Amino acid sequence: MRITDVEAIYLRLPEVDPSRADGTQDTLLVRVHTDEGITGVGEVDSSPLVARAAIEAPVSHSVAMGLKHVLLGENPLEIDRLWERMYRATIYFGRGGPAMHAMSGIDLALWDILGKATGLSVSELLGGARRHRLRAYASAIMPETPVEAGRLAEQYAAAGYTAVKFGWGPIGRSRRLDEELVQAIRSAVGEDVDVMIDAGMAWDLKGALRMAEVYERYGVYWLEEPLAPDDLEGYRQLADRTRMYIAAGEQESGAEAFRRLINEGHVDVVQPDLGRCGGLTEGRRIAQVVHARHRQLVPHAFKSGILVAASAHLAACIPGGAMIEYTVSTSPIARDLVSEPLELVDGHVLLPERPGLGVEVDESVVQRYRVA
Repeated sequence: MRITDVEAIYLRLPEVDPSRADGTQDTLLVRVHTDEGITGVGEVDSSPLVARAAIEAPVSHSVAMGLKHVLLGENPLEIDRLWERMYRATIYFGRGGPAMHAMSGIDLALWDILGKATGLSVSELLGGARRHRLRAYASAIMPETPVEAGRLAEQYAAAGYTAVKFGWGPIGRSRRLDEELVQAIRSAVGEDVDVMIDAGMAWDLKGALRMAEVYERYGVYWLEEPLAPDDLEGYRQLADRTRMYIAAGEQESGAEAFRRLINEGHVDVVQPDLGRCGGLTEGRRIAQVVHARHRQLVPHAFKSGILVAASAHLAACIPGGAMIEYTVSTSPIARDLVSEPLELVDGHVLLPERPGLGVEVDESVVQRYRVA
C-alpha cells in the first residue's frame, strides 16, 4: 500500500466571532489517500491555513519540506517511521507549533488507515481498551451572565452529564463576576456534579491564587490554564499552594514539553490535544510520561467528532484515562462533521468499535463549509 495524496481541507462557518475562543468555528480536515482505495481522516486544532501551509509547502531542503512531499509514495502502515521522517523534514520550521499540529492531523489519518486495513479499531491497535465507556464532561464557553451560566449548567446536568466545564468568555474581567458565575453553576447542578473552570490564561500568579481560594469554596474540581503556558514557575507555586487540581497542556507539543509541565510546573491534570501534540503516536509517549508520574491524563478535544473519537481511543487504553472532553457547542462543524457521532449514554461516551477511528465524514457538511 502506498500514499497517493494528502488533502488538507479548510472548513469554516460563514460567520466567525473572533472574540470567542471557540475552536468549533473552523477546522482543518486531513485526508490521506492510498492506492488501495483506503482513505484515513484526521483533524488539526490550529490556525487552519497556517497548518495547511506546513502540509502543502514545496521542498526547500532536506529539513524544510512540506509534509505532503515527505509522505507521497510511502507505506502508510509504517506510522512510527513516518512520524520520525515528518519530524526531521520540518525541523527548520517545526518541532512544535503549526508544523507539529499538521503532523498530528496526518498521524490520526494514518492510524485510521491502519485500522481500516487490518479490520481493527484504534483502541485495539493501541493494545486494547481497558474500558468501553468513558465519562464525558460537558465543555462549554462561559456565558456572559450568571443567570445564563446556571441555566446551561442545569441543562447539561439534566442531560446526564456528571461533570461540566465552563471556560474563557468573561472570566478574568472581574473577580466579583467570576465568583457569581461559579456560584450560579454550583447552585444549578448541586454537589453531585463536578465543576471545572477553564480560565483561558486570565491571570498572573497572584490573581490565580486569589481566585483559587474562591473556587475552592465552591468545590471546583480543577482549574484549567489560569496562567500563560510558559509560566512553569507560576504553575509550580500555584499547584503547590492550592488543594484544587491544576490542569494544563493543550498548548503543548511533544512528550518532552509535557515532561517539563509535570516536573517543573507540578500540573495535576495533563491535557494533550491529539490534533496538536503529535497525534496518537506522540500521545502514547505522553501517556507513559503522565502515568509514570501518577498524574491524570484527560485529552483536550474541543473540535469535531474526529478528534473526540481519537481522544476516546487513547483515553480508553491508558491507566486512569476514564474521562474525556465532549464539546456541547452547537456549531455544525462540531455536531455534524461525522455522520454518526459517538453515542452518549448517561453522561458517558461509548467507545467506537468499527475499524480505525470508527467515524465517517459527512460529505455534505464538508461541501457546505469548505473554504479551500
